[in-house]
Amino acid sequence: MKTEASSALFLKAKQYIPGGVNSPVRACKAVGCDPLFIRRALGSKVYDVDGNEFVDFVCSWGPMILGHNHPAVVEAITKALADGTSFGAPCPGEIELAELVVDALPSVERVRFVSSGTEATMSAIRLARGYTGRKKVVKFDGCYHGHADSFLVKAGSGVITLGIPGSPGVPEDIVKNTISIPYNDATALEKTLREGADDIACVIIEPVAGNMGVVPPAVGFLVRLRELTAALGIVLIFDEVITGFRLSFGGAQSFYGINPDLTCLGKIIGGGLPVGAYGGRQEIMALISPEGPVYQAGTLSGNPLAMAAGTATLRVLREPGFYDRLNQKAAAYADELAALAARYAVPITLNRVGSMMTGFFTSEPVSDYETAMLADAAKYGSFYREMLAQGIYLAPSQFEAAFVSLAHSQQDLQRALEMTESSFKKMRN
Repeated sequence: MKTEASSALFLKAKQYIPGGVNSPVRACKAVGCDPLFIRRALGSKVYDVDGNEFVDFVCSWGPMILGHNHPAVVEAITKALADGTSFGAPCPGEIELAELVVDALPSVERVRFVSSGTEATMSAIRLARGYTGRKKVVKFDGCYHGHADSFLVKAGSGVITLGIPGSPGVPEDIVKNTISIPYNDATALEKTLREGADDIACVIIEPVAGNMGVVPPAVGFLVRLRELTAALGIVLIFDEVITGFRLSFGGAQSFYGINPDLTCLGKIIGGGLPVGAYGGRQEIMALISPEGPVYQAGTLSGNPLAMAAGTATLRVLREPGFYDRLNQKAAAYADELAALAARYAVPITLNRVGSMMTGFFTSEPVSDYETAMLADAAKYGSFYREMLAQGIYLAPSQFEAAFVSLAHSQQDLQRALEMTESSFKKMRN
């Protein structure tokens, strides 16, 4: 595989951009290689600047559930582009997408659009503090909610990947108001919430963790979380930036039958363009300025191109049977992966929910941050490099999700299985 053009661009990028990338995991340090620079994408494939073709399981870290450059999304963006790229004023597309989101998510009565998932989660905790008059935020070890100060305590995603315990630049006054507890630990949850109820504004959780690798909630954990927060007057925030419109048209909250007070969205609702959103119960959302006193604003919020892309995407997703077909495809693929691992005695624990999955290089079950950390990241790095050389594009970190999209054909999945088998054979030898 030729990488000369990517290597040259990476050297040039490092002259102007810290680390040569605009998001840390992209640097590929955790998998022992330099990043590839992608020139274009179509359907299930991405193509780098050297002309190499890859079957893509990163899917832009989740948004491309329809695949790259889906015709309906391209048509919507092109039509919107003819009218302008940004207005800094209300546009009809905001209402169309808002109506789709409110109709889809059981707990969302009103929604506010922003430009990223981080902006959505940051705004949601401010709103929760304004609503409750309390300061403290409870999160879960290994969950990642963006890079706002409050969320970098025992965070997932790039923070785990790069082995960073937190981050310089985060004031101690902010850290002391963030409590991080083990994911899926109902005992720790109950103790923390009952002892601190008077000071806790909100609990924020990925209902399916996707940023320490895919870790599903234990049976009954989300139910108990909802019961406790409701009883103690604590705002429950579902961070559905990954799971929103990924697991079902109603997100993880429909998938598990749990209604949070606030929901954060991103990725899929932008159809591949930068979008975030937060929404929830009417009485809480009414506190957002200009209707209420909790201030939040954004110059590019409700951008007409992003609204058009998101609306087109959601209209495809609501077609009858879409998620049944997608999840069945992902389940069959995951079953074959697990069978290969067993056949070649490769110690892998495969966690899957819907069309998102992670193969952890460990024989132990993975149910939280501590067990995720048992995975052999060096072995994953070797596997990543081998798969990349054979045309399979995976996340450059053991602690991220792989995604199956509408565009992945049976031929794509079979090719990935064949390359996986080849890699497992080499591991055994």
